[in-house]
This record gives sequence, structure tokens and C-alpha cells, in this order.
Amino acid sequence: MNDQLGREVLEDLAANGTRLIALRSAGFNHVDLEAARSLGLTVARVPAYSPEAVAEHTVALILSLNRKTHKAYARVREGNFALEGLLGFDLCGRTVGIVGTGKIGLAVARIMLGFGCQVLAFDPERNREFEEMGGSYADLPELFANADIISLHCPLTPATHHLIDGKAIDQMKPGVMLINTSRGAVVDAKALIAGLKARKIGHVGLDVYEEEGDLFFENLSDQMIQDDVFARLLTFPNVLITGHQAFFTHEAMTAIAETTIDNISSFEKTGSATYPVSIERLA
Repeated sequence: MNDQLGREVLEDLAANGTRLIALRSAGFNHVDLEAARSLGLTVARVPAYSPEAVAEHTVALILSLNRKTHKAYARVREGNFALEGLLGFDLCGRTVGIVGTGKIGLAVARIMLGFGCQVLAFDPERNREFEEMGGSYADLPELFANADIISLHCPLTPATHHLIDGKAIDQMKPGVMLINTSRGAVVDAKALIAGLKARKIGHVGLDVYEEEGDLFFENLSDQMIQDDVFARLLTFPNVLITGHQAFFTHEAMTAIAETTIDNISSFEKTGSATYPVSIERLA
């Protein structure tokens, strides 16, 4: 997930006989697709392993931030049963904005509609199923202006890099809750900090981070965090960060393994992977 397959790495792989790059992820922004094509390398991915896994973790972040469950747990273990600072709000009747209505965004929309929320979405390609279940599409400024909770479920492309920047945050409702379980670089972390300091943003839930490659999937509990931006985010009491675990369920891990094996088997038999990534996906 966090290995960088730039041209130099791909050239070394190709020179030693590698013909297939089998990603165990849906995302592919860490691969230089132009270089891969020029070197004759096929890049395959796992397009959908368990949308529900990521969607349910997204909602877990929303609920935890709203009802301060993580704080209440720590308090009770210390014998502190005071309710001060634990006030939340009803989700029913709130407006949720979803950026990206692919399989994961659709699953989040379904859950939030079940809570009685109004769900707005932005996506360049409209999903009829989203509208049939009761959601409504809006442009980004309208979504930013009306959503109490904004959840990001878009791929990382040049168009979505730092989609959430200072300008976008300025358009949001005061006290908005922002959730990102898509790709870290969709959010400008420095702009996010500025929004938190200005109290424009009321809650932040992150399962991804732009520079997570030096942090996530490792036990760094006995070390100092060297990333000053990440360390600053950890100081806010209204920020909840998990270490890229939204996908981490039994069902998702099984699906990832099965699809990866399928990609490899198909390539071995036919010379083509089942789920190849084409360079056009970067457009």
C-alpha cells in the first residue's frame, strides 16, 4: 500500500524478469503507470474487496467522534463517570455529504440513510442506485455549505489531490465533521490544522494520512513521532485517527487474497490480469 513504485523501481523489476505487478489494494496512485506501460509491465489491483468494511469503519469514526465513545471508555476505566465534555448530537435529521459514490460511498450512504440522515453526494459520474435509495447529488460548493458531516470516498488522482484545502474548508458549515477513509492526500493536512485551530472544523476522523508511509503499519510506541504535522493533529481533542485499518476485516482480507490470486492465475494463463489498471484511469 505504501511502497512507491516509481520508474527506477519498475525498471529494476522489469530488468530482472518481472512482468506483473499485483497490487493488494484498490488504490494505485503509488505506481507510475506510464513507466509500467513503457516497460511492458501489467499492473493489476483489487477493485472491491469489502466496501462494507470501509463503510462501517467510517460510521464507527462518526459515532465515536460524535458521542466521544473513546473518551468515555478511558474515563470509566479510571473511575470517572462525569458527563462533562461528552455531549453529542442526534444523527437523525442531519445532512451527510459524501464525496464519491462508488461501492464504498454507496455503502456509507445506505447506512446514514438508515440513521434518518439526509444524504448529499458529489461524483462526476452519477450512480442511479444512490438516487434510488433516497440520496441527492449536488456540486461541491453546495455539499460543503450544507453538510454537517462530510465523508470522503474518492480515489486519489491529480483532480482530487488536496481536494479538501483551505478554500474548500472556508465553504463548509461551522463545526463540520470531516471524515477521510479514502486516500490521505485528498486532504491538505496543514489546511486541516488551520481549520481546527479556527474552530471552523468541529471534528475530524482519519484512517489515512498523506505521509503515512513513514508511520502506519509499524509499532512506533517507543519512538518520537518525527512528522510535526501528524504530531500536531494528535494534540487536538476532537481528532480521532486510526492507522489505515478500515479495510481490516476477515471478509476483506479473504477477498483481497482471492482476487490477488485470481489476477496472478489469469495472467499466467492468458497474459492478462482479471483486474488490470490502465493508464487512462489517471485522467
